[in-house]
Amino acid sequence: MSLADALAQARHMGLDALDAQLLLLHLLGRADDRAWLRAHDTDALPPSVAPAWQELCRRRLAGEPVAYLVGRKEFFGLPLAVDARVLVPRPDTETLVEWALELHGPAPLKAVDLGTGSGAIALALQHARPAWEVWAVDASAQALTVARTNATQLALPVRFHQGDWLSSLPGPFDLIVSNPPYIAEGYDHLPALRHEPQSALVSGRDGLDDLRKIIGQATTRLVPGGWLLLEHGHDQSAAVHTLLKAAGLAQVCSRQDLAGIVRCTGARLPSPMDNKPLTQG
Repeated sequence: MSLADALAQARHMGLDALDAQLLLLHLLGRADDRAWLRAHDTDALPPSVAPAWQELCRRRLAGEPVAYLVGRKEFFGLPLAVDARVLVPRPDTETLVEWALELHGPAPLKAVDLGTGSGAIALALQHARPAWEVWAVDASAQALTVARTNATQLALPVRFHQGDWLSSLPGPFDLIVSNPPYIAEGYDHLPALRHEPQSALVSGRDGLDDLRKIIGQATTRLVPGGWLLLEHGHDQSAAVHTLLKAAGLAQVCSRQDLAGIVRCTGARLPSPMDNKPLTQG
């Protein structure tokens, strides 16, 4: 069987063409080198990888994410190890990182990523801003093991902490960012996400339980003038706006994701300097 035949067989089984290519390249030790695959599609599929190829196709058709099957996912240009202990980092979450970097330049500050999972957000911030002191928090010891492995592989000095959002974490912080669980219990599409950790996805009857906790804690853990940036569901922007304003935060605003959906909302803790009159020179 040639490589082209193997891919055709996978497509006939119902596998997405790109997924099939990525899985085959992974088995052949040619990760993401689709140009090589096109140039060698008449090569024979090595008999030694044929059983593994069939197994990967079966698992993908059963809904396992490609990232888990190949053990990696790129986020903000960084290669991350991922598995079923953490969520697969999504490109839309890069919106949160871009916003944080726009708000703050290279000068030293203290930032924290809540619910870090694979470490994606914290590692992206640390890589882009080496002078920052970046913390990464997760309630899951297993998730932190993955995140620490990624930090070691990337040689990035992120500081890790296991805990319930901001509780017991040394602060205050100039910047708090989070992509927390925000899916409502009973959401129709949850079965499609069954291979990912549900504790990192589901947050109460309306999906807002963890967002409420984070906003409630953040008001006492931000420095005056510090920012809180949150990812949320496609239909939760108005609710998050209301929660932020009710908590006394100011300059509430949102950002759209790659699909043009309002995906992130943030706000700033007021500072005594906000109302200081300008001096006349």
